[in-house]
Amino acid sequence: MMNKRKLIGDALAELVDQARTGGPKVRVGLMAAGSELGAEELLRGAVLSTDQDSRLQVVAIGAKVPGYDNLEWIEAPHCEADMAAAMESALADGRISGAVALHYPFPMGVTTIGRVITPARGKPLLIASSTGMSATSRTEAMLRNAVYGIAVAKALGMEKPTVGILNLEGAASVQRALVRLSESGYAIQFASSVRADGGSLLRGNDLLAGAADVCVCDTLTGNVLMKLFSAFNTGGSFEALGWGYGPSVGEKWEKVVSIISRASGAPVIANALCYTASLIRGKLILCVQRELAAAKTAGLDQIISSITSTPVRGEEISAPLQQPTDSEIQGVDVLSIEAAVEELWKVGIYAESAMGCTGPVVKVPGSLVGRSREVLSKTGYL
Repeated sequence: MMNKRKLIGDALAELVDQARTGGPKVRVGLMAAGSELGAEELLRGAVLSTDQDSRLQVVAIGAKVPGYDNLEWIEAPHCEADMAAAMESALADGRISGAVALHYPFPMGVTTIGRVITPARGKPLLIASSTGMSATSRTEAMLRNAVYGIAVAKALGMEKPTVGILNLEGAASVQRALVRLSESGYAIQFASSVRADGGSLLRGNDLLAGAADVCVCDTLTGNVLMKLFSAFNTGGSFEALGWGYGPSVGEKWEKVVSIISRASGAPVIANALCYTASLIRGKLILCVQRELAAAKTAGLDQIISSITSTPVRGEEISAPLQQPTDSEIQGVDVLSIEAAVEELWKVGIYAESAMGCTGPVVKVPGSLVGRSREVLSKTGYL
């Protein structure tokens, strides 16, 4: 009888809470260790986020920290691998709808869309992209990043986000491809530079002024931009501004995992949690699917084929029997990452390519790290 009363009481309390806060809470996990600023900085961010968003329920993942018993916890040993496993389990079984992590080895084809505050006008700017990698070819990646940036903007409630292309090597090709995509029926609202000559190619002045809603760039440049915008006024050791490196997006990718830095301070952590919750409410995964479908209808795949050259390949290499890849090898150039994986396949080692927060990685079984490094060194990839 007592259990039944408690269940009824809990259900009523939940209904009252939903009525008071305006709807059901979005449950977002937070890796509660690994920051260079200490675990308490992460948890201060969690507390700040629920003050900002009453419909957000933060679920801390890790070893409990004294003084933060009021947070909901999924307890895991003070080890990054164990916390990552607990986070994956909670995402898989629906205990959380999304997560904020300090590191995640995204598979190739998945990237993140960061968000910063621009200093000249105080306007938010989406950086597409900031970690991970949507394609190994820079031009293809930037094209896809434009579509993913638009999807994130729409999930945030922007009906017609403006899009600008950072003036990097290859930007003109990307601009021409986006114009072709637009002329073929994919709706793109191009931004205009604040410089006298205008145009949708963005310079540094445009980033400072927030001339676009979405800045399209390659992931490594985006990562640098995120760090500069987040920590330019603190000397670099404490990221104080912005919303973090953003949520994961990609074709057929169905997780909302947002990234923060090990130098992210509590204000950025709080914003990242709220950013993630907002995108879950805005049905980010569905938005990505819709934008990709619309872009493909307008010829995205054909345009990508026309602007990216495919190297001549020899015999097809098949992957060995799949094994858990719990270790990472860094140092392989991003343009060679797929070829490096195939070199390992040739000698019977199962490997996968991925993009971590610091660059591309080859994922291999932990027991085969030494042999894998020997093979990659011998073949010139390391």
